[in-house]
Amino acid sequence: MTNPTEHTLPANSITESHEGEFGCTVMDLRKLMELRSADAINQINVHYGGVMNLCSRLKTNPVEGLSGNPADLEKRKQVFGQNLIPPKKPKTFLELVWEALQDVTLIILEIAAIISLVLSFYRPPGEENEQCGLAVSSPEDEGEAEAGWIEGAAILFSVIIVVLVTAFNDWSKEKQFRGLQNRIEKEQKFSVIRNGHIIQLPVAEIVVGDIAQIKYGDLLPADGILIQGNDLKIDESSLTGESDHVKKSLERDPMLLSGTHVMEGSGRMVVTAVGINSQTGIIFTLLGASEGEEEEKKKKGKKQGVPENRNKAKTQDGVALEIQPLNSQEGIDNEEKEKKAAKLPKKEKSVLQGKLTRLAVQIGKAGLIMSAITVLILILYFVIDNFVIQRRPWLAECTPIYVQYFVKFFIIGITVLVVAVPEGLPLAVTISLAYSVKKMMKDNNLVRHLDACETMGNATAICSDKTGTLTMNRMTVVQAYIGEARYHQIPSPDVLVPKVLDLIVNGISINSAYTSKILPPEKEGGLPRQVGNKTECALLGFVTDLKQDYHAVRSEVPEEKLYKVYTFNSVRKSMSTVIEKPSGGYRMYSKGASEIILRKCNRILDKKGEAVPFKSKDRDEMVRTVIEPMACEGLRTICIAYRDFNDGEPPWDNESEILTELTCIAVVGIEDPVRPEVPEAIAKCKRAGITVRMVTGDNINTARAIATKCGIVTPGDDFLCLEGKEFNRLIRNEKGEVEQEKLDKIWPKLRVLARSSPTDKHTLVKGIIDSTVGEQRQVVAVTGDGTNDGPALKKADVGFAMGIAGTDVAKEASDIILTDDNFTSIVKAVMWGRNVYDSISKFLQFQLTVNVVAVIVAFTGACITQDSPLKAVQMLWVNLIMDTFASLALATEPPTDSLLKRRPYGRNKPLISRTMMKSILGHAVYQLTVIFLLVFAGEKLFDIDSGRRAPLHSPPSQHYTIIFNTFVLMQLFNEINSRKIHGERNVFSGIFRNLIFCSVVLGTFVSQIIIVEFGGKPFSCTSLTLSQWFWCLFIGIGELLWGQVISTIPTQSLKFLKEAGHGTTKEEITKDAEGLDEIDHAEMELRRGQILWFRGLNRIQTQIKVVKAFHSSLHESIQKPRNQNSIHSFMTHPEFAIDEEGPRTPLLDEQEEETFEKVSKPGTRMLLSDGEVTSQANKNNNAVDCCQVQIVASHSDSPLHSLETSV
Repeated sequence: MTNPTEHTLPANSITESHEGEFGCTVMDLRKLMELRSADAINQINVHYGGVMNLCSRLKTNPVEGLSGNPADLEKRKQVFGQNLIPPKKPKTFLELVWEALQDVTLIILEIAAIISLVLSFYRPPGEENEQCGLAVSSPEDEGEAEAGWIEGAAILFSVIIVVLVTAFNDWSKEKQFRGLQNRIEKEQKFSVIRNGHIIQLPVAEIVVGDIAQIKYGDLLPADGILIQGNDLKIDESSLTGESDHVKKSLERDPMLLSGTHVMEGSGRMVVTAVGINSQTGIIFTLLGASEGEEEEKKKKGKKQGVPENRNKAKTQDGVALEIQPLNSQEGIDNEEKEKKAAKLPKKEKSVLQGKLTRLAVQIGKAGLIMSAITVLILILYFVIDNFVIQRRPWLAECTPIYVQYFVKFFIIGITVLVVAVPEGLPLAVTISLAYSVKKMMKDNNLVRHLDACETMGNATAICSDKTGTLTMNRMTVVQAYIGEARYHQIPSPDVLVPKVLDLIVNGISINSAYTSKILPPEKEGGLPRQVGNKTECALLGFVTDLKQDYHAVRSEVPEEKLYKVYTFNSVRKSMSTVIEKPSGGYRMYSKGASEIILRKCNRILDKKGEAVPFKSKDRDEMVRTVIEPMACEGLRTICIAYRDFNDGEPPWDNESEILTELTCIAVVGIEDPVRPEVPEAIAKCKRAGITVRMVTGDNINTARAIATKCGIVTPGDDFLCLEGKEFNRLIRNEKGEVEQEKLDKIWPKLRVLARSSPTDKHTLVKGIIDSTVGEQRQVVAVTGDGTNDGPALKKADVGFAMGIAGTDVAKEASDIILTDDNFTSIVKAVMWGRNVYDSISKFLQFQLTVNVVAVIVAFTGACITQDSPLKAVQMLWVNLIMDTFASLALATEPPTDSLLKRRPYGRNKPLISRTMMKSILGHAVYQLTVIFLLVFAGEKLFDIDSGRRAPLHSPPSQHYTIIFNTFVLMQLFNEINSRKIHGERNVFSGIFRNLIFCSVVLGTFVSQIIIVEFGGKPFSCTSLTLSQWFWCLFIGIGELLWGQVISTIPTQSLKFLKEAGHGTTKEEITKDAEGLDEIDHAEMELRRGQILWFRGLNRIQTQIKVVKAFHSSLHESIQKPRNQNSIHSFMTHPEFAIDEEGPRTPLLDEQEEETFEKVSKPGTRMLLSDGEVTSQANKNNNAVDCCQVQIVASHSDSPLHSLETSV
């Protein structure tokens, strides 16, 4: 690994020895890459004698590339560095342990345990004193008194276990993400020429001097200088922030920078800087230096927030960041990312996480209240009993004994709190998501953002591409129209006129990217491999089927001889290549969508191969008789044409003049067969309540035919199939703006959008997501493969990029990468997403039953018998089984097909349904009845000594051991009940498919036997007889029978049941999310208290200031009668240019809030709750600050002057 400092300071000393071998040093090249356009060209020509000379200095051949000799490559890596940016150091295990220790409940427990330990070693002088009351109410062994320290030690031990488990989970999670990151990076390959062959090389293997092939959709992996380019346009916004595409050419600007995107064209470049010496690398190195300081600042800012809640919720913030690949070679300046983020629409973060945090906070509050009341009642009871009823004096020597009692009460209270707070929730979420992500990898889903996994379960709509996703992306030409004849099979070459055949072969071979080619099959008898653009491969296959060789044509006309190339892009929807004719003049070959190219043709080749006029009526006739019938069979029609320029050189930049008056050579019909498994997958989606829409660039007839084959559209349905133009006409107003109401009339019925541009796709996705039609908000998943799909993928709730056909830009914008480009993988993602949701609900159903029972038992037990029937250590064991183990068992349930037989939950569906609430309360009733029966009548039933009201250090009783054992066994069997959450009767179905579940249940049972039989004093247990064990087991199994009774009761009849764990409502989101570019429900839930506080403060300040401002204006208007009296007319005074969308009447109540935002100067800085200063957010989230009122006052004493300056 190269060291950042190695190249920044002593670079020259390193490369001195190699000066003779390479004609330039790392520093020379670094300085060169910092230059742009004219300066750069000047430097290259003056200092290096041109690009070709630079190549020879770097010992590389611009056409053949490097030799690929391992020694040479190694030397280059030593001199110029590797194409890697060292990743950020992961947190060590100890750091994670320290983080886990920050949990407030654990800290309180530690304090309680330490106090208990200290006091147990303290032998107060008054211990033998009769007057100290309860402490000596029973003669106890010296040995038992000596064992007083065990409880404190056991609590500490349990805390250590919990901390280690949490830290280990975090550590393994981090490790998994790193592995995932590495995998994504390894999969990134780039086309490089070595030894005259184009090879796909992992990005990290690229070295300085390599000749790289660049094309539309690439993300450049290193800095370089252009050697040859066709119509190249680069998006450099990731480095410069400028959104305009930059034209690159040898004459104007040949500098290509890593991390930038190729938006159009193709070319070749020589690599001049890699890794930490590339422009992106330099920025990363700078960021690395400032990261430490940033983190310090962040830590300080966060500490002012609510630390305990942050830990309790364990929001998945870190997760989302960590799992995005660091993309070492294309890392982007973070500040730029933030700038961009401000322009993007707000994207909500994990919905599930928000619901969970909300629930956890509510339960936590309830637990805190319960534990406080418990402690209070215990202390009051003790004090009243001792000092009021028995009238004992408070003796100084008895104080330590009383304190010991108080500590015991305090520990009981804490125990109630520990059991009440569901710390297992974040653990369950993490385990469930991490498990799902791992398994999804096997199902060809590479998850980049964890929360996408769970959002996918709520998906209500999927907007899918056609090519490659629904179809096989193995294009083949199956029909052709040549020389006024339509061929339903590929014609034999003898049928065609030699001149026409020649034009077809040249028109296809030359006018297609030279990176597209057909290779022999990998296995014998297999299909030939298509490399590059699939449509072009189909055409090249057509040439091969005509028994012609396209290689021969390409070697005759190599890429360097191409005079001008108009590359394919989403606007042109065609590609043209110009070559010089040997006899002088130029010939241009064009190909593209038939309706587009035919419109530009004014001649067509007839049977004899002669060009005859082609009028608009001929075109209509051809569309009717050739193109539409082909399209109705689901074929994609491509037209091949040419044009000769014999009169000197035309103005090549004027495309509209060049791309006209073409002569049509042929029209071919390309078929892309539907993947055999897609119709079944789409049928599953329909059953699952998910609408599939096809968005494609193909024409409407082909799109409709494919949609019918897939089952997206069924004949006789009342559904819409629209073309992009028609779609835009229906949704836009006269000004050309998209209107949500118009869009809402269309999207529910729309199933196919054909001939659509990337903008149409984005408009549709945004429209569906923002729509408020229907009972629930839509959750949209989108698939995309092209660079132009980026915006739609980013806007969607879940973006799927194609792993094989997808460009780097699409992958970068996506949440999940489909490694096999197959639609069925999306259906599997839906299944896993729903499974995550259900796993969490199963866990909650189990956890809350235990919580309710344990809290009530501890509370009432403590209040009635002065001691919790379940001791602190026992509670911690229960906590461990119900938190860690249960989350492991229930969160790893494999998905079943039944998940796809119900409708999506939607955003506002509560986590705990009424059926689940019925189950929780029902089981709680059973457990509480059993436990209270055992507490108050257990000694009679089992004929044993009572364990109630035992003195301070008394030995464990069989009575209370039976209670503890029964309690744990009931939880164990209830865990089996919790496997079903929709009221199903068979709780055992598929139990053996989940080995983790079986092993956890068995393991817990064995541990319980060991604890009861050998746990002794630390666990407050004593061994039980066989018959007592059988009774405990029998009561536990009773849980399963009781579960059947509960599921018999219809949920509808229990009207009093409430749901819990609702999502955040839309109004709350919009109110709370001002100034946030990503809505994190979990953080928001925790920050709501602070936000409300600040909002109240801001509102008061604003009101005071606005009132003051208008006071002064009224005061002035009395002095200057020429000013209008009414505020309304004053606002429309010609002296003030006020933006249209500004508030007209700032004193109206509903606009109080806006007034502060809008009247404050653009860029006013405001203190947020975390103690971080942020710029006033632009509320409409537009790039233009249309909302902020810009007040231009003509006089300094004008009424609004004071308003502007005072706010």
